[in-house]
Amino acid sequence: MLKHPLAVALCAALAVSALPAFAQTRGTANAAPAASAQVPADNPLFVESTLDLRYPRFDLIQDAHFGPAFDAGMAENLREVEAIANNPEAPTFENTIIAMEKSGEVLSRARTIFSSLNGTDTNDARKKIDADYAPKFAVHRDAIMLNPKLFARIDTLYKNVDSLGLDAEGKRLVERYHTMFVRAGANLTEAQKNEMRRINAESAKLGTTFSQNVLNEVNDSAVVVDTVEELDGMSEAQIAAAANEAKSRGLDGKYVITLLNTTGQPPLPQINNRELRERIHKASVARGSRGNQFDNTGVIAQILKLRAERANLMGYPNQATFILEDSTAGTVQAVNDMLGQLAPAAVANAKLEAAELQAMIDREQAAKGEPTFQLEPWDWAYYSEKVRQDKYSFDDAQLKPYFEMKNVLENGVFFAATKLYGITFKERTDLPKYHPDTWTYEVKNEDGSDLAIFIFDPYARGSKRGGAWMNSYVSQSELDGTLTVTANHQNIPKPQAGQPTLLTWDEVTTMFHEFGHSLHGMFSDVKYPFFSGTSVPRDFVEFPSQVNEMWADWPEILANYAKHYQTGAAMPAELLEKVQAAAKFNQGFATTEYLGSAMLDQYLHQLPADQLPDADEVMATEAAALKAAGLDYAPVPPRYRTPYFSHINGGYAAGYYAYIWSEVLDANTVQWIEQNGGLTRANGDRFRSTLLSRGGSKDAKQLFVDFTGHEPKIEPLLIKRGLAPDPKDAAQ
Repeated sequence: MLKHPLAVALCAALAVSALPAFAQTRGTANAAPAASAQVPADNPLFVESTLDLRYPRFDLIQDAHFGPAFDAGMAENLREVEAIANNPEAPTFENTIIAMEKSGEVLSRARTIFSSLNGTDTNDARKKIDADYAPKFAVHRDAIMLNPKLFARIDTLYKNVDSLGLDAEGKRLVERYHTMFVRAGANLTEAQKNEMRRINAESAKLGTTFSQNVLNEVNDSAVVVDTVEELDGMSEAQIAAAANEAKSRGLDGKYVITLLNTTGQPPLPQINNRELRERIHKASVARGSRGNQFDNTGVIAQILKLRAERANLMGYPNQATFILEDSTAGTVQAVNDMLGQLAPAAVANAKLEAAELQAMIDREQAAKGEPTFQLEPWDWAYYSEKVRQDKYSFDDAQLKPYFEMKNVLENGVFFAATKLYGITFKERTDLPKYHPDTWTYEVKNEDGSDLAIFIFDPYARGSKRGGAWMNSYVSQSELDGTLTVTANHQNIPKPQAGQPTLLTWDEVTTMFHEFGHSLHGMFSDVKYPFFSGTSVPRDFVEFPSQVNEMWADWPEILANYAKHYQTGAAMPAELLEKVQAAAKFNQGFATTEYLGSAMLDQYLHQLPADQLPDADEVMATEAAALKAAGLDYAPVPPRYRTPYFSHINGGYAAGYYAYIWSEVLDANTVQWIEQNGGLTRANGDRFRSTLLSRGGSKDAKQLFVDFTGHEPKIEPLLIKRGLAPDPKDAAQ
């Protein structure tokens, strides 16, 4: 199946997890939580929503509600935890673990909604709340995780877990609670715990600063263009959007090209003006290291050192060893071996692709009677599009009229889910919205019972963080009696009023990908909130969403949604054939830019504390990391450079490899599905029952084996990425 080469890398993060409130923190400074707090009676965060499936009261929630709800929620949560820790009765599963699962209701609700709104539509008030409360949340979490009486109860249950009469899910819950507390420092001495508190507080404060700097830099680094002639190659709609952006900034008569938080930028394949392409690229890669008020080099240097300190405090040589111990990969060596196996082949392929691009440049320049020039990073997307047109006789502009956004969602993404799982969708216009550019749907099981509510938030805006992601406002659990309220977010440029939203193929496959995350949340069928939905290891969470991409060009699905937005005509078969023929085109570039970031992440987090860079050494250390990995190939810079590498600040520290690790599982699973009938209810029901519904209630790798019947193999990934020959090609 044809897939966007790195749609998976657009998932900036899966917002707040389904873990208990105290386990959701990013951490930060040393302000103590309020001992008690009162919430106004009209604060909607303090009570459970009465809307369907506890859908949030976006119509009532105001920014002023968050602070009081946080204060009261932390105070309430601490009272609950103290009651558990000081319970005179002997610890039991019910009076300790289940009591913890039920704790922190107000705090969890308020933090989940705030985190989601702050990511998708922030403002000055929310930025201030984020900065003010990150330290308090860190202190709050440590007050619980480092509570010796509480841990003693959990430890007792853990040591006697086999005699508690629990089923498999209950036993795993005890084990995971114990692991979570130990990895938070529960076994440390009191002096070491104080050091841990300091590290967590400082880390959280810096993490908030890093995230806000990234968003501010994206907005501050937009490229101003003086004349329309410089925009030659862009569509009329894109030029109009650039003019409107300039007008909104008080630059009437000029044009502004906004940036996304990736190294490559969407307009580069189209812009004929090489000087402008260079300006855009250089503006993109300079973000966070310009020496201005949003410079992140000093911030990330401090974050890395604090992480190394924490790992050392926990008895590990570096952050990567600490993180990977609790992943499906298990060890630094396993990750290094896998990435190391991919890197040489990826770079070799990228160099072959570069030779084709250079040949195209040479021919064009010779035809114009002008001297040739060396391929640079800002030329890659432009000339690869030309080579693709030359080799396969199509470009994205031919595809876009067949991919109107809402039609792709309803007649593509939803249609595939209905065919596979029997679920149905109905738009709800009666539920409140947090932003007008969103759509809301109720989701039903085949028997008509409620399954979930789904929010779709597609458009880019200055108040929204970059990338694409899923989050849950409400997570399923039998204990709480809840079903899922989930949302998908993308950063698709919004067209002018009255114009259709036409998608690139990458945006189409990203839509399928993100909905795979939402299916993981919707189909959750677990007892305990701790295990709900996407509460799985980082190197497993991308796997189900990558599998869902396979349906984007599955013939029956594609035929249902790939229709011309004006005429309704189906996409011509020959155009689809060209798209499929080009599936492995430019995979050397795609894999190399991804591996550049993945191996940079590992390099930074495998360094000993005394070798970590200071602020003025960060960019040189990045260069050294790429060289050490054999990825210092100038025409293909990493997808994210260190100062705007949001993943490693937002939960993927030493974990960005997870996308390619998950893709190994994905490639194996797609192969299994194709060999077992493809788009069938039997396959959908099997995937739902053995894997999607289980959340984190079972070992992640075992879930994969339960579905496929075998251990993961790397060969399907190498074939998919064009890094190894496809036996099917040889047979033809």
